Amino acid sequence: MPRQRPEPNVPLVTRTPRTAVVAVGGNALLDGGASATIAEQFEHAQRFATQLRQVVGTGWRIVLTHGNGPQVGFIKRRSDLVSELEPGLPQLGLDMCVADSQGSIGYILAASIQSELRASGLSEQVVALITHTVVREDDPAFSLPTKPIGSFYDQETAQRLAEENGWTIVEDSGRGWRRLVASPRPQRIVEQDAISALVDAGFLVVAAGGGGIPVIEQSDGRYQGVEAVIDKDFASALLAAELDADLLCITTGVERIAINFGTPNQRELDTLGLDEARAHLADGQFPPGSMGPKVQAALSFVEETGGEVLITHPDRLADAMAGQAGTRFVATAPIA
Repeated sequence: MPRQRPEPNVPLVTRTPRTAVVAVGGNALLDGGASATIAEQFEHAQRFATQLRQVVGTGWRIVLTHGNGPQVGFIKRRSDLVSELEPGLPQLGLDMCVADSQGSIGYILAASIQSELRASGLSEQVVALITHTVVREDDPAFSLPTKPIGSFYDQETAQRLAEENGWTIVEDSGRGWRRLVASPRPQRIVEQDAISALVDAGFLVVAAGGGGIPVIEQSDGRYQGVEAVIDKDFASALLAAELDADLLCITTGVERIAINFGTPNQRELDTLGLDEARAHLADGQFPPGSMGPKVQAALSFVEETGGEVLITHPDRLADAMAGQAGTRFVATAPIA
């Protein structure tokens, strides 16, 4: 049953502080191309931090999740190259690559956000938490890799790497060839209670990076890492529901989502009810390799909680949360 929401005309000071889970993509920290310097990622993180600072200043409690597709690809490739140069050095599995990226991206985001908050006189502290996500061992995704990660390659290089490493590869939207890996659905965030406690204590939490380190739960309760990556939007929706968050915000490369995208009939959407969103998804308006997973994650959160989801560009986050930008998913769309 969707939970009851506070009436919108109740003064903010009488409400329980509102909580939003904000998901930012790994690509949001990069300009594209092969450089992906640390300085570049800090520059983008600092720009995003100004958006979060505005949101925190209005009273929102924030849990920030992030993608890691490009970064995991860089980490994995670096591991492979080093093992070729120094035989005997272990190659990193994808669970270790995700853990590595959680540490590095968490550092970049947390340091940038904390600096911005301090410079603005805000007292909230930022903590980045290594996070594990349980997936099912029998998830069909393991036999059908679909998630592109890492660098873009020309076809010849991609085919050579696929032969050397046993990869599945695919051409990605005219931008080049990439590796495909399994993307099982998240079932449970292991550190859920810790995240809740930190949020309740007033911390801005960076968690579930890259969807979480993928693990399966064995019969004796032990966790074991697996070769997979988890979609950060599905993990963010799961985390937001368990946190009883008021809002899930998914940032992407456009200010608003649109139907008939890239055609003369393109129409941007301001507010979507569940029925309309499901109809557009069924009609193929939101492709699986693009906006589809974000819309599916949005639907799952609204259906389970009755809360709202906002999809917008990271540079418009503050405006969108103030109702001035973005596409908002609600249980029932207002009558025009």
